Amino acid sequence: MSFLKGKKILITGISNDRSIALGIAKALYKQKAKLTFACQNKKIINKIKYLIDPINSNNVFFCDVSSDENIKELFFNLQKTWNKFDGFIHSIAYCQKDQMNKDFIENSSKKSFNLAHEITSYSFLSMARESKHMLNKFSSLITLSYLGAQRVLSNYNIMGLAKASLESNIRYMAYSLGKTNIRVNGISSGPIKTISSYQIKNFCKIQKYQKSVSLIKKYITSKQIGNVAAFLCSNLSIGITGSIIYVDNGFHVNIPNLIN
Repeated sequence: MSFLKGKKILITGISNDRSIALGIAKALYKQKAKLTFACQNKKIINKIKYLIDPINSNNVFFCDVSSDENIKELFFNLQKTWNKFDGFIHSIAYCQKDQMNKDFIENSSKKSFNLAHEITSYSFLSMARESKHMLNKFSSLITLSYLGAQRVLSNYNIMGLAKASLESNIRYMAYSLGKTNIRVNGISSGPIKTISSYQIKNFCKIQKYQKSVSLIKKYITSKQIGNVAAFLCSNLSIGITGSIIYVDNGFHVNIPNLIN
């Protein structure tokens, strides 16, 4: 079964072989989607091309999502390849490392607060605004969240606030874009080993705890996230929008308070 055949999807957020976005790309490609990619830094374009080589796509664009001009340029360049397309994966988040390992109130600054929200949440909105004229009917926009948006999790700090903003953003974007039959959803993943997750103090303990209290006693993988993303990009999920889909083996329904 190839339920994404003919779909054209832009994927952001691949930075290395542990990136969740790479797992999503593999799942979408398996279902015959046509893919292009955007990365933050021109220095890593060759690295990204190496990682996606098995996916049979060589289209990698540069986009620093902290710049609205860069986002406009991304879709201007993409239009030279695809006049119309069917959605994008927003696998982008950022918080300064020192904000995630110390006391939340004492260590939070206005600059770090604004930067985390700008990169993690506002960039999703900005990408939608700049691309909506290119999106086909029933296109799907997908972003990635985490349970820290809904609950207090140790050391997640400002990133939790930024993810909460992102989840609210999903609902308001779904309301606005629903008028043109474009869907917007988020995937809330269980803890996965990525370069970013290792910035979180005691991450390995968090991951082991997740496994121990989840309804299904397994670690979450990027392949599982990818399969759900593939479903959400497809017409099989045409009735789903404005939603957060939890892919965490039931962790979110069984978790006690994780405050230290």
